[in-house]
Amino acid sequence: MKTKSLARIGLLALALGSPLSGLAQNDQFANVTIRTVPVSGPISMLVGSGGNIGVSVGSDGLLIIDDQYAPLAPKIKAALAELGSETPKFLLNTHFHGDHTGGNAVFGIGSVIVAQENVRSRLMATDAPPSALPVVTFDHNITLHFNGEDITLLHMPAGHTDTDSVVLFEDSNVIHMGDHFFNGGFPFVDLSSGGTVQGYLRNLEKALSWIDDDTQVIPGHGPLGTKADLLKFYNVVKDTSTAIRIKKSQRMSKEDIVAAGLGAEYASWGTGFINEQRWIETVFDSYPR
Repeated sequence: MKTKSLARIGLLALALGSPLSGLAQNDQFANVTIRTVPVSGPISMLVGSGGNIGVSVGSDGLLIIDDQYAPLAPKIKAALAELGSETPKFLLNTHFHGDHTGGNAVFGIGSVIVAQENVRSRLMATDAPPSALPVVTFDHNITLHFNGEDITLLHMPAGHTDTDSVVLFEDSNVIHMGDHFFNGGFPFVDLSSGGTVQGYLRNLEKALSWIDDDTQVIPGHGPLGTKADLLKFYNVVKDTSTAIRIKKSQRMSKEDIVAAGLGAEYASWGTGFINEQRWIETVFDSYPR
């Protein structure tokens, strides 16, 4: 249990881009391989360590969504070269966490980085180099016309963080959810960076209304999914947060709710990055009494 807790602390530090992220990165990423998963038509997903990367390949070149950790940039470039070019024309960031933007400094030299305006602000606060910063920012949404389809980023406020967007590929019928979808596990809601469980649920409801049963859903973490998978995830987030809020309204302490647990039906959902205790604590802290 102690080993798992330390691992989670280390991963969280990497995700948030703290100084701890520099400790033994070479060892952590030495054995990581980048796997290419076909999604739909010109869209693929790269799986390695950190957030899943979306890729659009076509006559206009390559466009990618997120870029995992900085030490993985050479491996990601090699995987992209197999798809057509190691230098994407555009890099879209779903949010600012380091497991999704760690490669920005490398890819930003040759790619145009696009993100919600809060991504740039938060990356600037971490003293990120100029090449790591988005050069095109937006408030609510923006559409790129690339590789023969409309690719739209839509801001998802006060959800996972205050910087998040999802990316819709209209013709390919694909959505990249960023960290508004942890397929098969409890989500990480970063309360310290403007995230809220309330907003997270509202954003999931919006995303579900935008897609259909045939939509391919790229999660921030976990395997490629469908609308049914995203709906299942939404129901778990909603039902467990409701149960925690009810217990809180009954004057149960955070510690007592953790001790009571959420029930055996949710056991598998707490085996990922966010365990059951952390999820209970997040919901408890996100809602006022």
